[in-house]
Amino acid sequence: MSFSTAPAPGFSLRAWVKHGEGPLARAARGAFLGLRAARLPSLPGVHAPLFRLRGALLGGAAWMARAAWWTPLFLTRVETPAPGLRLEGGMPLVQGRLRIRLGRDVRLSAAATLSGRPSSADPVLEVGDNCDIGWQNIISVGTRVVLGNNVRLAQRVFLAGYPGHPLDAEARAAGAPCTAAQSGDIVLEDDVWLGTGVTVLAGVRVGRGTVVGAGSVVTKDLPPGVLAAGNPARVLRSIGA
Repeated sequence: MSFSTAPAPGFSLRAWVKHGEGPLARAARGAFLGLRAARLPSLPGVHAPLFRLRGALLGGAAWMARAAWWTPLFLTRVETPAPGLRLEGGMPLVQGRLRIRLGRDVRLSAAATLSGRPSSADPVLEVGDNCDIGWQNIISVGTRVVLGNNVRLAQRVFLAGYPGHPLDAEARAAGAPCTAAQSGDIVLEDDVWLGTGVTVLAGVRVGRGTVVGAGSVVTKDLPPGVLAAGNPARVLRSIGA
């Protein structure tokens, strides 16, 4: 008589540990869960300095990469000196034939995308002094996009200066670009603040000091000094009133 030590056909150790009902399976499951949750105790006198050291090393490496690599590379696409430019986390994506002019002390997220309409003759992005262009911003320049001084763009703002595709279905299926009539300027005057997820369509001017609430879609000009929100965005009240 012989005895086989091979596992039964279809046997899965992982499934047995996860779902087995016998005492051995339950013990194995408990041991596995305990091992997975195991950790050393946190010793403030040891781990707090290590945490600060980690931050210093990462910060130093990020500074070196920004100063010696990302900023010099990005400045090859910028027509102005852009003193005080700060790239956050790397280099933003630049697409198409786009002219970029930046003022002083501009802060620009690496997760931003800057694009120029391929069939436009001379799309231009002009950014004033002390501007923030936040995480996952998309600035699509149809003809011209202008940000005045002290403009703040929060996360996931979309300045849609051109749509990318034509309205005609046959032209769109053939891969034709959008038409010139579908593109236009976008102007954000000084001190404008766009909240998270705001979209601004082509041909729109937002007046000085105006604040647009999160998730709004700006389809028409907004006057200066107001709070606006909604889809489409409308004036809620004057700021300071």
